[in-house]
Amino acid sequence: MGRTEPGAGRGDSFHLTGHYAGAAPERQPDLSWQVQCCASIPARREAAAAGVVFLVDDDAAVRCALARLIAVAGHRVMTFDSASEFLDHRYDGRTPACLVLDVRMPGVGGLDLQRELNAARAPLPIIFITGHGDVATTVQAMKEGANDFLTKPVEESALLRAVDQALCRAASDLHKRAEQDLIRHRLDRLTPREREVLALLVQGRLNKQAAYELGITEKTIKVHRAHVMEKMNVHTLVELARAADKAGVALPAAFERP
Repeated sequence: MGRTEPGAGRGDSFHLTGHYAGAAPERQPDLSWQVQCCASIPARREAAAAGVVFLVDDDAAVRCALARLIAVAGHRVMTFDSASEFLDHRYDGRTPACLVLDVRMPGVGGLDLQRELNAARAPLPIIFITGHGDVATTVQAMKEGANDFLTKPVEESALLRAVDQALCRAASDLHKRAEQDLIRHRLDRLTPREREVLALLVQGRLNKQAAYELGITEKTIKVHRAHVMEKMNVHTLVELARAADKAGVALPAAFERP
């Protein structure tokens, strides 16, 4: 089972709950992200520092040594001796996390685990470590989205730098997902007519044009527009279009207009 290696951590414990990220059931978004995630880059770096490093390596000596190194740098570490053990564990997806992963292990190898996480749409920033590195393996890992690829014996500064970068990426990804969740939550509050108006507004239609296309009065369009702006918590059409684009939110086809 997942463990905190001796010397890894500062006396605190880390409990993993829920299914692995990406497999969690639908839920209402935690709107507290506005306090936690809409902060500056330094604040996101602070959030990353509170993250966790999952270390997967079948070599106990290497695993323990790397765990201690990462822990001394101030990060929480959880270790696993196989990819299967890691997959059996649970991660709530709400904490910045990265994976330090050996490429060659009995059973499920590092690249196989990477593919499985990607297929489940539950990717974590991955730092591969290996004593058998080759160009083809490195290229494949990077194509699949790996953050870094280090060879054993691992240079301490290189590993810690890679971990810092991976956790910052994880914190940034969480921030983006929180924005997407919030905007989708706000979209869900719109009526069908308000969604139609929204679709026309973000496509650049004037009030008069939108009224003509929907067969309603310009005054009614203005009322719907005010409701859309209020529910989406924006003040200008530029903010409205930018929010939808940033979150990657696509309006239902039924509401799209040519």
